[in-house]
Amino acid sequence: MKHILFFTTFLFALCAQAQKVELKDYLPQDVTYNQNIPTPSEIIGFVPGDWHVSHDKLVQYMRAIAESSDRVSIENRGFTYEKRPLILLTITSPENHKNLAEIQENHLKIISGEVSESQLESMPIVVNQGFSVHGDEPSGANASLVLAYYLAAAEGSSIDQMLENTIILLDPSFNPDGLQRFAYWTNTNRSTNLNSDPQDREFSEIWPGGRTNHYWFDLNRDWLPLQLLESQARVKTFYDWRPNVLTDHHEMGSNSSFFFQPGIPERTNPLTPQLNQDLTEQIGNYHAEALDSIGSLYYSKESFDDFYYGKGSTFPDINGSTGILFEQASSRGSGQMTDNGLLTFPFTIKNQFTTALSTLKASLELKTDILKLQYNFYRNAEKNAEKGAYVFGRKNDPVLANELAKVLEQHQVELYKLEKNERFDGKDFDQNSSYIIPKNQLQHRLVEAMFEERTSFNDSIFYDVSAWSFRHAFDVDFAEVKSIDMGEKLTSVELDIPNDLQKSEYAYALRWNDFNAPKVLYKIMDEGMRVKVAQKPFQSKTEAFDYGTIVIPVQNQQKTSKEIYALLDELQKENHVKLSPLKTGLTQGINLGSPNMSHLEMPKIAMLVGEGVRSYDAGEIWHMLDFRFEIPVTKLDTENFNRTSLESYTHLVIPSSSSNALSASEKEKLKDWVRKGGNLIAFKGTMNWLKAEEMIDFKTKKDSVVAKDISFIERSEFYGAKRIGGAIFKAKIDRSHPIVYGYDGDEIALFRNSNLMLEADTLSFNNPIQYTNSPLLSGYINAENLELIKGTVPFKQNGYGRGNVMIFTDNTNFRAFWLGTFKLFLNSIFFSDQM
Repeated sequence: MKHILFFTTFLFALCAQAQKVELKDYLPQDVTYNQNIPTPSEIIGFVPGDWHVSHDKLVQYMRAIAESSDRVSIENRGFTYEKRPLILLTITSPENHKNLAEIQENHLKIISGEVSESQLESMPIVVNQGFSVHGDEPSGANASLVLAYYLAAAEGSSIDQMLENTIILLDPSFNPDGLQRFAYWTNTNRSTNLNSDPQDREFSEIWPGGRTNHYWFDLNRDWLPLQLLESQARVKTFYDWRPNVLTDHHEMGSNSSFFFQPGIPERTNPLTPQLNQDLTEQIGNYHAEALDSIGSLYYSKESFDDFYYGKGSTFPDINGSTGILFEQASSRGSGQMTDNGLLTFPFTIKNQFTTALSTLKASLELKTDILKLQYNFYRNAEKNAEKGAYVFGRKNDPVLANELAKVLEQHQVELYKLEKNERFDGKDFDQNSSYIIPKNQLQHRLVEAMFEERTSFNDSIFYDVSAWSFRHAFDVDFAEVKSIDMGEKLTSVELDIPNDLQKSEYAYALRWNDFNAPKVLYKIMDEGMRVKVAQKPFQSKTEAFDYGTIVIPVQNQQKTSKEIYALLDELQKENHVKLSPLKTGLTQGINLGSPNMSHLEMPKIAMLVGEGVRSYDAGEIWHMLDFRFEIPVTKLDTENFNRTSLESYTHLVIPSSSSNALSASEKEKLKDWVRKGGNLIAFKGTMNWLKAEEMIDFKTKKDSVVAKDISFIERSEFYGAKRIGGAIFKAKIDRSHPIVYGYDGDEIALFRNSNLMLEADTLSFNNPIQYTNSPLLSGYINAENLELIKGTVPFKQNGYGRGNVMIFTDNTNFRAFWLGTFKLFLNSIFFSDQM
């Protein structure tokens, strides 16, 4: 056996070593190439595919191309979290470049209907080609080097015709930070004599891998929510140009082949026009022909879908464009042996480059039909738009409503102010914290997609989530009205700066329902000030204060009353919270010196990360605390946990994790820390091993569905239909419990994508959040699971020694845009001692 393994490994290395790539191996040979245009190797030192390009070298080459070619211009649209430039190349004929602003203006008239359908034939088509939104799927970004060279250097009548009739927006790296991370890994672990053994370290990137951005987000889920810097830049490009075709080049498992859309027809979102899918299939014929010519295997319509509009390949479909997903089998390095033989990195690049060219060919030859799709999409949207409007707001939390308005503004949704205070569907809408979305507007279909509640589907399998309604994600009051008096149209959704705070010599009150209250509270505590939380409501002579109100006494602080006032006034204005001066402790309800005014300790937070921890969940928590609320969190790696001191931390957060994330001795260390007074906050899979360690106890409900009349080939669909892949559910809340401080209603909308169903406690006060008997708001869940989830609870807490263990069945910080449940997690930090 040892001899066989040695021979196989030797053969892997020998096969990989024999691969020597040259630029001509990628390029069509039916054209000539301008010798004045630098090749990639002349700038970055190697032919694409020989090494993995790092983002800095990628940018270096793209700038060189732009400098040397009158077909190419380059712009920087912003920076990533790690301050890498988000560049974009615009490639077209030199003549088009001279008139680019006019071409852009005329193209946007297709959306507004200021051109006639007959004029479309003479207009150029706009194609947005984007690569490697997942950094560890690098064949796309590396193929962009070859594509940029070809488009700048190729000469001949066919390339001239294509450039005259096409505006190409080339985004060589959707995810610069992830690409840089992955290139570093594979290049530093690459052997001089390439080793294609799949067990080599080169193919086993360490946690969290290069797939995600700096904060470990999957950027290909953020086209609709727009919570991340990279997404905001690329979607601005989309709306600046409204491209007709947008391609999204990915990779998949190494033993696969090549996939191009359309995906599974039954799983297309019903809001997507059939013509979109018909054109996607026609374009697919061009990909098939191109891949046939180089002998590459491929498939279509057998996996992936066009349902969730937050992906790069699907977002264009609800905007009158055509999105196309490419999935290339991944070499995950320089080259490795697979079921299909030796899969080399150059081969993956060649497939991506080949389909990039077939996209341009298809776009040119189907130009008029594709332009008509965009034209008719918006004409039909105008024709079919209903009368009336949507209204949303949050009377007691204008910042939360404004966060949603900011997303809509980026999507070019028309927003109006309320003319006066209104009441709809039993909800009060204040004119200063509410917004109107008229249905009769160009973005009507996108708005419908963002706010709809859907509970019936053509299929029960989803590649991503089945629901994402923004009305629930942002926890705003929402109403659909047939008519309304609209105020002025908003050109900006920035909030007005609050008035000066009135000075007090006694105390100040901070309402916890304000979205930014946790941020302000932490800054106050960080200044060394004492604060209290009201565990019962109270009233001053002029105002009422709810559960969770933060009280800041003026006396016996390290700061003078003048310094306290200056700090609070500044924090109020910066964060748009409402602080109220209190003149006396003799308030109605509880008094300010009441035992129900509980002292708060400043939290010091750590979070477990590393192998065994789900990086997406960890990244969402990190981003929320660090970037949004400016609350520091120390990331403790599982690899070093045994050598880490926990004594200085008050809270440890463990995102969803596997039972082997910590060893037996490390779990004992964790137990000891909690027993001594530590607060442990855990999510999803972590709760299962906490139960096994007897740190918390719960009972779960599980379905009893068994497979009947299900064939072997249908087994994945059977299991998939049982999964809650991402739906929205309604729960009732006990507002007196600290975990739900800051919520002013009796119900809350929760996103969940797990099948963890916890039975309620026999003591009602131990169930502060509990799913209702009619819980489904939007999304897919099978009939039995829908029955099972009724009355279950998504949160449990119990004491453990002098400490606390708190568990959530689902991520309250989902994808950074489920703002409505952020406060549940923050409450578990700030008010753990009150539970």
